[in-house]
Amino acid sequence: MSSNTRILGGRYEVGALIGRGGMADVHLGHDTRLGRQVAIKILRSDLARDPNFLTRFRREAQSAAGLNHPSIVAIFDSGEDAFDSDDPHGQPSTVPYIVMEYVDGHTLREQLNERGPFEPLEAIRVTEDILDALDYSHRMGIVHRDIKPANVMITARGVVKVMDYGIARAIADTAATMTQTQSVVGTAQYLSPEQAQGQVVDARSDLYSTGCLLFELLAGRPPFTGDSPVAIAYQHVGEAPAPPSVYNDSVGGDLDAVTLHALTKDREARYQTASDFRRDLENVRLGRPVSDAALGTADAIGAEPTQTIPAPYATPGTPTMVQPAVVAYDEESALGVGTEVDEPQKKGRGGKIALITIAVLAVLALAGWGVTALLTNRTPPPAAQVTVPQLVGKTDTAADRLLTANQLKGNATNVASASVAVGLVVQQGTPAGAKVDEQTTIEYTVSSGPDTVVVPDVSNQTQAQARKALEDAGFKVVEIVQENTADFDKDKVVKTDPAAGTTANKGADIKIHVATGNVQVPDDLVGGDFSVAAVRLTDLKLKPTRVDVASDKPSNQVLEVAGAGKVVKIGSAIEVKVAAAPTTPPSTVTTTQTITQAPPPPSNTGTATTPPAP
Repeated sequence: MSSNTRILGGRYEVGALIGRGGMADVHLGHDTRLGRQVAIKILRSDLARDPNFLTRFRREAQSAAGLNHPSIVAIFDSGEDAFDSDDPHGQPSTVPYIVMEYVDGHTLREQLNERGPFEPLEAIRVTEDILDALDYSHRMGIVHRDIKPANVMITARGVVKVMDYGIARAIADTAATMTQTQSVVGTAQYLSPEQAQGQVVDARSDLYSTGCLLFELLAGRPPFTGDSPVAIAYQHVGEAPAPPSVYNDSVGGDLDAVTLHALTKDREARYQTASDFRRDLENVRLGRPVSDAALGTADAIGAEPTQTIPAPYATPGTPTMVQPAVVAYDEESALGVGTEVDEPQKKGRGGKIALITIAVLAVLALAGWGVTALLTNRTPPPAAQVTVPQLVGKTDTAADRLLTANQLKGNATNVASASVAVGLVVQQGTPAGAKVDEQTTIEYTVSSGPDTVVVPDVSNQTQAQARKALEDAGFKVVEIVQENTADFDKDKVVKTDPAAGTTANKGADIKIHVATGNVQVPDDLVGGDFSVAAVRLTDLKLKPTRVDVASDKPSNQVLEVAGAGKVVKIGSAIEVKVAAAPTTPPSTVTTTQTITQAPPPPSNTGTATTPPAP
């Protein structure tokens, strides 16, 4: 490792730049602790200066990290990196980063630029996988808000990966307008009407953006184009798109209907869930009728009710054998109509005709007997056999496609699994490579994720009570953490890790935090006002004692806090030295007093002294 290699979080080596967008730079990275290759997305430093953005980014990064789906790029970690900024006060700044799964593949944007529109079947397959990811994330409470070809990757093995969960949500939460944020300008071609109008965004906005993406996969161009993002936004709000079949003759009216239904302006009238959208795409793929809602949209625009994928090809099965028609026997035809017969032959024509008729009937009888015997004793031909494909490790959608392509049927059941990701096939009833008859049903199980339970709330209970409640719920208490807090009495449970109300795997390790009955004296009170310090100390259940000290500092400013930074028992008295108010010195008055010497006392001789007259 070079001495100049940048390290994030003490473990992630930042490598070469592999991507750049309006919001962030993406670098190839290496996790030195786990020894794996990762991708590191580092937010642009100008966005990182916004405190509101930082707060939302942290929250959304944590939410996105909880998503676990084979069609979503996994987020492993997140953090913040300090750097020297151009702050006039010389204060360092922090830039958030996200460590995610490294995907070896190409974005849909790159593929569209290179090859143009996709074949309808391939476009449907890609969009179905995107909708699988969205259906999962929507159920988890996360709205992507930035679905576009640049945020979807296809791996070398054809696996679809949706990227940029969390970052798009954080940027949307800043209420940036199209003229304020380049990241919003860059995605104007995929904005839902409600996004373009600055309304509240929900899961149905993702479905509109997915409709725009499907349109571009089919047509090779977005549904709306214009000279500026604002012009495009106006079209999203007020203009109806042309059917994708206008640009691609291989798109039928059913796929037109599904695409245009996803692009309905009113969110209440378009697809309400990702699963509804995906089900209609599956209907198109299998040659089945699409939903009445989509057909209604097609009728409104006058789309032809044609099928993109004809049913015999979409749902292959054993072809029907058609017997050739039986041709009626014609005597004249057998003899040759219009054939001249010599006169001598005419004389014996009747006898010859009879002989020929008898011979022909005999041949037909013999042939009929042979055919009957053959059909009666023939063993039915064996059914065509096919090889069972490998389903384990593939998504439920991919397994279904594989079985259909191999003339097989499938029956999936869900099973809890702590070792296999949600949505992947855990096992199959018939092993891969086995030979079975066409249209055989293959049983297989799909992971629904670990068997999870909700962590119970044991706060304010004793340690023994909390342990019993957690163990009864299926958790394993592995550690008792002592926590200094004024919110709970000594020896009472403060919280658990994982937190109460969250879901965790059954049998998972859990920590209990218990109050020590102590608190830490704040070490940041000096220099502030005594009234603020008194409130802080009182909130910690401490007793502030004020001591005024002569000082040149402003009146009531805290000069010293006894035991600052130390842990003390709740209820302890804390001496706070405070700058005393300056005393006003008394006024000085100068007076001049004339003192007259008193006369001497009378002598013993009795001589009297008379004082001078005034």
